[in-house]
Amino acid sequence: PEWYLTQVLMWIGNHAKFLDDKIQPILDKAGSSVNAGLEFSRALVMLILEKLAADIPCLLYDDTLFCHLVDEVLLFERELYSVHGYLSSLPSCMHILSEESYFQRWLTVEKKFALQKMDSMLSSEAAWVSQYKDITDVDEMKVPDCAETFMTLLLVITDRYKNLPTASRKLQFLGLQKELVDDFRIRLTQVMKEETRASLGFRYCAILNAVNYIATVLADWADNV
Repeated sequence: PEWYLTQVLMWIGNHAKFLDDKIQPILDKAGSSVNAGLEFSRALVMLILEKLAADIPCLLYDDTLFCHLVDEVLLFERELYSVHGYLSSLPSCMHILSEESYFQRWLTVEKKFALQKMDSMLSSEAAWVSQYKDITDVDEMKVPDCAETFMTLLLVITDRYKNLPTASRKLQFLGLQKELVDDFRIRLTQVMKEETRASLGFRYCAILNAVNYIATVLADWADNV
């Protein structure tokens, strides 16, 4: 997918000056409210939507290819809005990804890879060690690596779904994040039970620091609608 997505971004970028300098003045003179650059981008995005609608059914049950497609679409959307000034009111790839069967597949794959990431972060040798243990002024909360990595995971998921066109779809992703928080809580509890005989031990204290850090960050995020 990156080939045709990149090709469309190149076409939009390469034609921007011509559309602004040559075509827009003609439209303005004719009293038209059409924005030449946006209209050109919209027409190309419609081609992308046709291509995606044909591609996605073929990739739906291959986790790796489907996940790769979603990643490339999200990168495309980010550049389309941030670099080329595309409007959220216009058709976008997120409308295709929001269709029920594709969206449910996206949620399933997102959860699968998130759980794999949690497995690897907790089994890492550095799971309970702070990345900043040697920098006192940075490491006031003594946050273990697994807790920091977990919160980064939640943040990345938010970044991936924040441009979905409807609140109901965003809430379904929020539900996934709540499941992951609860799963992480259970995992911490399991490790803590193994450490109860050494409640002043290194790992037990690291678990408490992890819980405190996660609670603090979630409280900071409370204002983020």
